Amino acid sequence: MNFIGVEEVDFAKGKGLVPVVAQEAVTGRILMLAYANREALERTMNTGFAHYFSRRRGRLWRKGEDSGHVQRVKKVRVDCDGDSLVYVVEQTGPACHTGEESCFYRGVKVRKQKKP
Repeated sequence: MNFIGVEEVDFAKGKGLVPVVAQEAVTGRILMLAYANREALERTMNTGFAHYFSRRRGRLWRKGEDSGHVQRVKKVRVDCDGDSLVYVVEQTGPACHTGEESCFYRGVKVRKQKKP
């Protein structure tokens, strides 16, 4: 695996933010999608716990700071363009604020395609 520095992550494209997918380390299950700015990524790297930037609250937050459902980060992966991240985590408790294990617990109905 190749590694890059935090300074090489492209925060500019997303006006200071990059999307972050949290993935459970053992199962590979996608837990949630959030956003990080440079400070959130640096805190994640320095503490080993997932930090994000809340667009709604307009501030940095550590996952689980209120609920106790923390994410211990095992790896951070970056995509080929350097503008999206994956936090590979050990999740404590549910990841979703609704109490579900994953924020992706619902599906979207797909319409049947008409034959051409």
